[in-house]
Amino acid sequence: MKKKVLTSIILSTVLTFGALTGCGSNGAADSASDAASTEAAEAESTEEAAEAESTEEATEAESTEEATETESTEEATDAEGTEEAAGEIVAPADGDNKITVGATPVPHAEILDNIVKEVLAKSGWELETVVFNDYVLPNTSLEEGELDANYFQTLGYMNQQNEDAGLHLTAVAGVHIEPMGIYSEKYTSLEELPDGASIGIPNDPDNAERGIDLLVQKGLLTSKGDYGTDDNYTEDTLSKDTEANPHGYVITPLEAASLPLSLPDLDAATINGNYALEAGLPESHPALDIEEFDDETTIKRTNFLVVKDGSQDSDKIKALVAALQSDEVKAYIEETYKGAVISSFTDAQ
Repeated sequence: MKKKVLTSIILSTVLTFGALTGCGSNGAADSASDAASTEAAEAESTEEAAEAESTEEATEAESTEEATETESTEEATDAEGTEEAAGEIVAPADGDNKITVGATPVPHAEILDNIVKEVLAKSGWELETVVFNDYVLPNTSLEEGELDANYFQTLGYMNQQNEDAGLHLTAVAGVHIEPMGIYSEKYTSLEELPDGASIGIPNDPDNAERGIDLLVQKGLLTSKGDYGTDDNYTEDTLSKDTEANPHGYVITPLEAASLPLSLPDLDAATINGNYALEAGLPESHPALDIEEFDDETTIKRTNFLVVKDGSQDSDKIKALVAALQSDEVKAYIEETYKGAVISSFTDAQ
């Protein structure tokens, strides 16, 4: 509409100019007419350019608004993902919020009752711990659906039970390791151990080799000789092997559970973490040193949370995993067990 009015004004001006000049030459009139036409065209082009610019600005504004909306959506999605990553799985308000876990007394049931229960309660979950004093019933009870999970065993033991008893159990999260330690009631450091000192080790094959490996790892032995590869190479042989045992330590095998009771009669002993805990050694006589683990031995020695296959993706189990692998549990383990238990928040392999 503006364009038509402007054109009309310009043409009216030309006609008026022609009337005033009267008998002016046709060339002058034509020139005036041409000039007017040119001005009209330029005015029209200017207005079209302005309209185009306005349209472009509107398009850019729309694109900016869409980009802002997209960014807001992405930020909301990121926030939701962060919440899920943090393990914030809230219990259903009107559903089943009870999680039942089987465990052996020390340290598993202690960790569950003294700290995990508290962590879960923050998200509305109720934890019930069922304590077992053997290693068979926690797995059969889980298989039969009497438990939601159990927490007491290594992967090797679970896999063997699946094979031997036809169970269908799977590990979902590593929680802790009970490292073997070197304990003494007579000395406060490894450097104090005299030549010829008597050192007790467990007498079962797996833990005996583990104890000797620990002595090698800490430099008390230079090697384990042929122990574990030659049936004729015994603890007594190692005691007399001056190359592998230059300090002449007397390696004394005893039943693993009795080592804490025999400690007063020994200069030192390699003792499994669970037996050290039951005897109160971390408080009365802290370990002189404990096992170190590489990736392979970490997985081998870790105690895992175990469920029946098929339930690992349930909200109950996800919430339980998040609680067991929380900073609160890590701090509790460090403060309570003083090296006799160490956290091992690994994924199931």
